[in-house]
Amino acid sequence: MIVRRSPDRKTKRWVPSRLIEIDAWIDSSLWRFFHGSGGFWERVTIFSRRFRARGFKKALVELSCEGLTLGLGGLVVLYILAQPAMQMTANGLPRETDYSVQFLDRHGVEIGRRGVLRSDSVPVDEMPDHFIKAVLATEDRRFFEHWGIDFIGLFRALGENARAGGVVQGGSTLTQQLAKNLFLTNERTIDRKINEAFLSLWLESHLSKRQILETYLNRAYMGGGAFGAESAAEFYFAKDIRDVSLSEGAMLAGLFKAPAKYAPHINLPAARGRANEVLSNMVQAGFMTEGQVVAARRQPATAVDRGTVASPDYFLDFAFAEVQRIADKLPHRNFIARTSFDSTIQALADESIQYHLRQFGKTYNVDEGAMVVLDDDGGVRAIVGGPDYGVSQFNRATKALRQPGSSFKAYVYAAAMEAGMKPTDIVSDAPVTVGNWSPQNYGRSYSGRISIADAMAHSLNTVAVRLSQKVGMRKVTELAKAFGVESPLRGDKTMALGTSEVTVMDQATGYAVFAAGGMDSHRHAIMQLSDTNGDMLWDSGRDMPPRHRVLSEQAAKSMNEMLVQIPIRGTARKAALTMTLAAGKTGTTQSYRDGWFAGFTGNFTAAVWFGNDDFHPTNKLTGGALPAMAWQRVMEAAHQGIELKRIPYIDLPMPKPSEKVAAAEGAAPLPSRPPSLNGDTQKVLTSISDAMRDAAPLSDEKLASNASTRNPDSRSR
Repeated sequence: MIVRRSPDRKTKRWVPSRLIEIDAWIDSSLWRFFHGSGGFWERVTIFSRRFRARGFKKALVELSCEGLTLGLGGLVVLYILAQPAMQMTANGLPRETDYSVQFLDRHGVEIGRRGVLRSDSVPVDEMPDHFIKAVLATEDRRFFEHWGIDFIGLFRALGENARAGGVVQGGSTLTQQLAKNLFLTNERTIDRKINEAFLSLWLESHLSKRQILETYLNRAYMGGGAFGAESAAEFYFAKDIRDVSLSEGAMLAGLFKAPAKYAPHINLPAARGRANEVLSNMVQAGFMTEGQVVAARRQPATAVDRGTVASPDYFLDFAFAEVQRIADKLPHRNFIARTSFDSTIQALADESIQYHLRQFGKTYNVDEGAMVVLDDDGGVRAIVGGPDYGVSQFNRATKALRQPGSSFKAYVYAAAMEAGMKPTDIVSDAPVTVGNWSPQNYGRSYSGRISIADAMAHSLNTVAVRLSQKVGMRKVTELAKAFGVESPLRGDKTMALGTSEVTVMDQATGYAVFAAGGMDSHRHAIMQLSDTNGDMLWDSGRDMPPRHRVLSEQAAKSMNEMLVQIPIRGTARKAALTMTLAAGKTGTTQSYRDGWFAGFTGNFTAAVWFGNDDFHPTNKLTGGALPAMAWQRVMEAAHQGIELKRIPYIDLPMPKPSEKVAAAEGAAPLPSRPPSLNGDTQKVLTSISDAMRDAAPLSDEKLASNASTRNPDSRSR
């Protein structure tokens, strides 16, 4: 039996009393805390009454408080906006390249040079004083007074522009221009201006004024393919920058803002007029007197005759980047690079882009255009990165990421053909919904049951989406990458309609696979790389990986059969050629921001883009308009006088030379291609040139021996 012991009477009394004590302690503590806080707040309130502002002072205090609040919020916003600039400067200043490359075209003719050796940079202390004064008077008079951003100069420029009713004066400081040259591009966007401001402050805090000025003068583009004052002085006046006169220095100083417009070897009167303005700026800034500049006004500088052939700078920039990738594994630093460049096709491409912007730019509200042309071996023949390299060195053909629109559908259809479908297969052109996305056709109408070939010809969105869902966007993405598209692809459901951004070079590279019958495009700009002694270091035919198949023969045949119909009866009728068959695909993006045409023949592949740097919509520009017209204008001239090749797997009859294609509205006569050697002759001459270059030179004794052997009587004379 268990006996339970009940708690004694003392314990029963102790527990309630302890609980009562704890409750009392909590109540009293809370009371003391709130009573003390109230007393403290009352004392603070009584003390703060001494600072109470009334009337006008109260308004100032309120404004100051609001300003402080907004200022703190602005600092947070500025910190967020400064993140891209901080990332750009994480590794300090961009390193100057230590490569020096002389570039030759496909026939061995020099077309330019790239790479500035550190030994070529001239210290600012060794540059003429009058040249430094000319630059500062024209570009940034308050250079030594501001911290990267000159608000006084900015407001002055805004006032001058307002009075003139247009842009007549810029507000960018020399530091801002250097920040743009080192880290940014010439794209006219708000993001770029914000980053430019932060980068300017970073430069001012990490470099001295002397270093900023010296870096700017040694790296700025000054026209004619010349970067830096030393290179420009050599190019324009055939002399060292240390030896330029006042008139020559003024002419050089006038090149920084518009090197193409005022290049003296292109437009000497304009260059002299600009130099006269620079001299006036020096007088107005107080750097010189009118008497000191009068001699330079009376005897203006004259540039060395360099001809009027424009330097293919966009191509050279791209080729130089390729040389750097190749040379990364080589011990050499000075090279001679033979490229795939074709000056004739480059001139045709430049003319076509500029012509269509000049003739139709205002009509379609479009400011920029770009083009890339490849040959049937994958060689880059021409690059147009914009209408004017002097105005903007940003290469829109290789760096600008833009939505390709329907021109991307070629990869979707190629994936479908690779999966076993055929152009004659019937699909449904009807409303389609994927998740919460319901794409529509361009005309918002539907054709019902239709063949894949007809859907491709009429660029039907619903069919492209159905095919992409059937084969899977992963397959489409993998195929586009295999085709040579290097830009990141999102792989989402909307990518079937070309919403994932690519470059013009990407599209030219991808479509070159169709022109090669399904083999990889084998794109390259460098054919051979040798050292300054002529020793071959790299050869594209020897050192590049062999071409491989990325699209089956049957799929390539099906794609070419469909693509060749688009200029005949589809959306690219303005791209049809008179002497050979053309194939390709148009592209138009949402709100008409971009217009594309990517197409090919048996000889060449080219991609064309028109749009605006700031992404503002065009005036209903479609890929079948300017892009197709510009492509047709180049190809019509490029195919003159050459051996015409057939598009792989296409047996359609070639157009007769007498047949004419309807000319584009208001189009001028097509340019003519200068007579040139055929491909076989060029190969023979190139092999002879290589053999002669590789041959060891004969010694003087051997030459004399050979001469005496050929003419025995010479020994007795």
